[in-house]
Amino acid sequence: MKPLEDYLVVDFSQFLSGPSASLRLADLGARVIKVERPGCGDICRELYVSNVVLDGDSTVFHAINRNKESFAADLKEPSEQEQVRKLLVQADVVLHNFRPGVMERLGFDYESVRKFNPDVVYGVVSGYGPDGPWRDKPGQDLLVQALSGLTWLSGNAGDGPVPMGLAVADILTGQQLAQGIQACLIRRSLTGQGGLVEVSMIEAILAFQFEVLTCYFQDGNEEPRRTRSNNAHAYLGAPYGIYETANGYLALAMGSVLKLAALLDCATLLAFKDPASWFDSREEIKAILARHLKTQTTAEWMSILEPADIWCAEVLDWQSLLAHEGYKVLEMEQTVRRGNGFEYRTTACPIRINGERPRAIAGSPALGEHTQSIRTEFSL
Repeated sequence: MKPLEDYLVVDFSQFLSGPSASLRLADLGARVIKVERPGCGDICRELYVSNVVLDGDSTVFHAINRNKESFAADLKEPSEQEQVRKLLVQADVVLHNFRPGVMERLGFDYESVRKFNPDVVYGVVSGYGPDGPWRDKPGQDLLVQALSGLTWLSGNAGDGPVPMGLAVADILTGQQLAQGIQACLIRRSLTGQGGLVEVSMIEAILAFQFEVLTCYFQDGNEEPRRTRSNNAHAYLGAPYGIYETANGYLALAMGSVLKLAALLDCATLLAFKDPASWFDSREEIKAILARHLKTQTTAEWMSILEPADIWCAEVLDWQSLLAHEGYKVLEMEQTVRRGNGFEYRTTACPIRINGERPRAIAGSPALGEHTQSIRTEFSL
């Protein structure tokens, strides 16, 4: 039995942040009913990545909405509003990521729902929280990254701001929301008390930076300084970074520069005897390493460094990763099937419980695929 079996989640959310939370709840066994607008549904159905379409919907929609049911309802139409209200009476969890005020106007905000479902756990994703001058800004991933300071941590010093190459704010917000919802479900099982769980994208991405922001608070508010080359962490000294080799790339994490000098046969590094210099002189040290590591292949350097317990790794692209036994043994892929028989390959839940990874049964739903069966089951 999966941990969240017998819990009913009604999910009004769209795009990535809210649906990534309900995806994790579904992975852990919850039944997730996705409420969508008739005709167009979740806007994410048309949010294409590389213009790849699978069975009429975007790959993003398929990736983040597996193992869910779709209930189509016009939330502005009174009779369908009433159907949704009856569904919410029986929900354990309700969540949405509409802009502030939308659910209040529809009569499905937390205060309204808990009048007829007092022990509900209600999750809300917003872009920037319920108050303040950013309250009504669009909660879009790149815009949140831009406002959060995150873009000044990646890339090299001369690169300008560099965003992360995926929707990190959306996905982290969803994971934080799922954690908060599960915490409230535990409390409810003990006390009967539901609760309101609110997570904003800006707060999630700020919390993601807890390590570097704490350094900033203690360091006289000095801005992070990326190295001119081979930067991988603005607050760490040499050798931390990724370096080109004779045939690829090598990642080096924290370690002794003097030990590297001996192992790599790079006498120039012996000048940096004081560990404090590994940060203060990291530009010079990284430049020396960058030149030296180009003289041999990644495999040759790995054969020297790994046996000496140096934290290092070859840098893989997806093709190399997926062919590697280290990836295959994880079994991080699964093939899921839509109601019409269409199958697609996607990632699996990363959590193992008692040694077993929860697997999805179904792929993403067609728009309104389960509307009639849900109406019948819940007497809507």
